[in-house]
Amino acid sequence: MTDPNHGVLLEVADGVATLTLNDAPRRNAMTPELGEALRARVSELRGREDVRAVVLTGAGGTFSAGGDLQMLERLRKASFEEARVFMLDFYARYLSVLDLPVPTVAAVEGAAIGAGLCVALACDVCIVSEDAKLALNFVQLGLHPGMGATWLVPMRVGAQRAAELLLTGRRFDGREAARLGLALEATAATETRARAHALARSIAANAPLATRGVKQRLGLDRAALQRALEEEARLQAESYGSADLGEGLAAAAARRAPAFQGR
Repeated sequence: MTDPNHGVLLEVADGVATLTLNDAPRRNAMTPELGEALRARVSELRGREDVRAVVLTGAGGTFSAGGDLQMLERLRKASFEEARVFMLDFYARYLSVLDLPVPTVAAVEGAAIGAGLCVALACDVCIVSEDAKLALNFVQLGLHPGMGATWLVPMRVGAQRAAELLLTGRRFDGREAARLGLALEATAATETRARAHALARSIAANAPLATRGVKQRLGLDRAALQRALEEEARLQAESYGSADLGEGLAAAAARRAPAFQGR
């Protein structure tokens, strides 16, 4: 079924559910509302025995441009505790994809930036377009990484490469993501969704109890991830009170290099 008025579209065919982040005018920027729509779709799917694999993607040729900058501006006015609690709930909405009992495949086209890339990495497998624009750019905004970045990224690429990506916040494309192990494969942009769906259908064709069992055995250490999320929420809440975040957001809006002062 598909509900065009819902923030996350849902289609089911051949045992594969497709979840599409559907805020193309804002390049699927991550808001609490979009996260809640994703969590609602995940809850809807958890009880469906006809779904054996899930593809997660974004509308408009973009996976997600990352955290909504207006939301970040609002959080600068929140108290430390308000910001910390808000971030934990915000993470939980999007990382609800981890609650799906069936294997998940991210189909990443266009941009997947910051927390948006983290949501793709929370899927079991990630297929990216070769020319995808990817970054874990939190520090370039004056913000501590969140959405599980400090746990999900080293799990995929190792501690040293994760340090380089998270400390520089540099951009890279889908080809490099595949080379590093952040993605399984990089494809031509016109083939990314087709490849993700072909992989999902091949999974869905197998014994569902067995594939669910494999997913469970290969799954994330949820307790370790939760500890990382608690620390990220605390450190992001500290970032919201800093002058550096204000400078980072102003620089991003003006498309200039930031001048951080460490305050």
